[in-house]
Formats: sequence, C-alpha cells, structure tokens
Amino acid sequence: MEYTHLGRSGLKVSRLVLGTMNFGPQTSEEDSHRIMDAAHDAGINYFDTANVYGQHKGRGATETIVGNWFAQGGGRRERTVIATKLYGDMGDWPNENRLSALNIRRALDASLQRLQTDYIDIYQFHHIDRDTPWDEIWQAIETAVAQGKILYAGSSNFAGWHIATAQAEARKRNHLGLVSEQSIYNLLTRQVELEVLPAAQANGVGVIAWSPLHGGLLGGVIRKQNEGKRRLEGRAAETLEKHRDAIEAYEDFAAQLGHEPGDLALAWLLTRPGVTGPIIGPRTHEQLDGGLRALDIHLDDAALARLDEIFPGHKTAPEDYAW
Repeated sequence: MEYTHLGRSGLKVSRLVLGTMNFGPQTSEEDSHRIMDAAHDAGINYFDTANVYGQHKGRGATETIVGNWFAQGGGRRERTVIATKLYGDMGDWPNENRLSALNIRRALDASLQRLQTDYIDIYQFHHIDRDTPWDEIWQAIETAVAQGKILYAGSSNFAGWHIATAQAEARKRNHLGLVSEQSIYNLLTRQVELEVLPAAQANGVGVIAWSPLHGGLLGGVIRKQNEGKRRLEGRAAETLEKHRDAIEAYEDFAAQLGHEPGDLALAWLLTRPGVTGPIIGPRTHEQLDGGLRALDIHLDDAALARLDEIFPGHKTAPEDYAW
C-alpha cells in the first residue's frame, strides 16, 4: 500500500479510501466487518462514512456498523483514520441538518456515540451551507478541536470558490481550515478539473474522488450486459446510451492493456495531480480485491493520452474557455 499526506496536513493516509455507504443497506454487518478487516490487512487505513448513511436500515446505521467493528478492539480504531460527514437531515425538527453551530455540536456527539470512539479524525461538511456564515462554522469546529472531539475538517461537493472562501475565512482566525475535499471525479465526469482541483491544490486541500466508476459504467458494463450479468434502468441506462461509443472504446482499450475496466479507472485517478485517492465502496470482499489491483497498474504517457482521447478532460479555468 502507498501512503501520502492528506492535503498540507501531516496526516498520512492510504492512496485508496474505503467507502462504507453499502454497509447495512447492501452488505450485512458481519460481511462489512470482514471487508474492514481485509482492508486493514491490505494496508488501507482511511475509512469514509457519513451520519446519514443507512438508507432503508435507517440514518446512522452505517456508522453503527463501523462503531461495532471498532468495539471489537485489536487495534481497529487505532489503525484507522475515520472520516464522517454531517449536513443531511437526521430528523424532522429544525436544526437537525446543515452546518449551524447547534447541529455541528449535536451531530458530532451523535456520530461519536454511534462510532463508539472519543474522536473523529476528519469531520466533513457533506455539502456547502449557503445560509450559515463561515465565522459560525469555524467557531464550532475550533471548539470541537479544542475539546478533542475532532482533529481535522474536510468538505464534500464544494465548488472551487467555496474552498477558497472557506480557507480565507479560516486564515483570518489562524485556523488550519480544510484538509480534504470529496468530489465526484472519474473519466466520465471531469468538471472538477476546471476549478475545484486547482483551488484545492492552491489551498493545500487533498481531493478524494467519489464515484470513481461512475456508478459502474466504467466497470465493464457493456461486457457485463452482453454476458447477462448487468441490467441498467433509468438514468444509468440513459447515460450509457449517451456515452456508449466512448465506453465501448474504453472497454476495448482496457482489454488491449490487459486490465479490468474498473481497475483501469481507479489507476487513472491515482495519476491525477492533487488527488489523494479514490473512494472504493465494495459490497463484497471480491470487489475490495478488485480495487486493490489498481495499485499495481502503471500508465505510461501513451496510455494516458489515449484515455484523454476517449474521455476528453478540461484545462484549468479560464484557459478552458478563454485565451
């Protein structure tokens, strides 16, 4: 396993991030625990979750599964950099969502209880809150840091100017600010190259790529359809038809290189400047093994150029659309 610093912090994290969103809704608690043990065995130390994860199992169910795993001991908590998030609705009353100081305090304490830990390594804002001023947000985070309840703050789904503003407001307070940003980023969805990636790099923020396979469309979906192993409906089917030619060319290129398409997509993300690593969200132990294969793939300049031909990216703004 390779490790890198998360943004400009001194925190070392694995280049692959274990996503837990399937734990509970798709994967049983027992199997989830096995996957987390296997992740540790492979050297993955960075786990990501959120207070709202759980779907039909109920909000907070995924954090509870992770907390029960921590409670087994054996160095599980000590060897894990745990990141969770707040913003989404955790109840029907006012102040049970978003980034008010009140919700930060309550949501943090609830996550700590479910996770069965006394601190969270990276506490992340799941979305920008346009109605709460940064002075209030950073004051609440500073209090949590002083109490020893969190070590670092991160963001998710922020625009480039949100990252820049957050960091500027943190500097006014002599506060570290954000150390990470989670953004959707994959070969099919490269808009973050315009402003999010350069803003993150300029402000010392490590980028974590979520949906690295774009919901499975970069995981060999056409081949699986032809083999009767995958059926798409709704938006996924529409996206496939829109990009069918490119995805077919991509799957052919992966075969030419001798790699699984999903492994190739992850390996490409590991070459991107400013990207700490992609989030892999396995439902099974086998899917975890597939993600690990990406670490052994080397992509030369010719391969990277071919991937850019298939899925064109963006120049840094404003060069992408102006001289």
